[in-house]
Amino acid sequence: MKKIGFLSFGHWTDSPGSRTRSAADVLHQSIDLAVAAEEVGADGAYFRVHHFANQLGSPFPLLAAVGARTSRIQIGTGVIDMR
Repeated sequence: MKKIGFLSFGHWTDSPGSRTRSAADVLHQSIDLAVAAEEVGADGAYFRVHHFANQLGSPFPLLAAVGARTSRIQIGTGVIDMR
């Protein structure tokens, strides 16, 4: 059986066209994305780690929040950016 998931890069910048106005927006939208992915049948949700960034510097609180809102989807980190 094939499995499908997504990798969120979760970039946030304070730019005029962005729908994310804060680092908190990135986290809330990431949780909503994982919940929606599970609802449509995706098997995995993976998040990039942004060291030294205002958001996603430590993925574990985000993964805990995603785990609290989902029941079946696999969650984890996909890319660790060591700048």
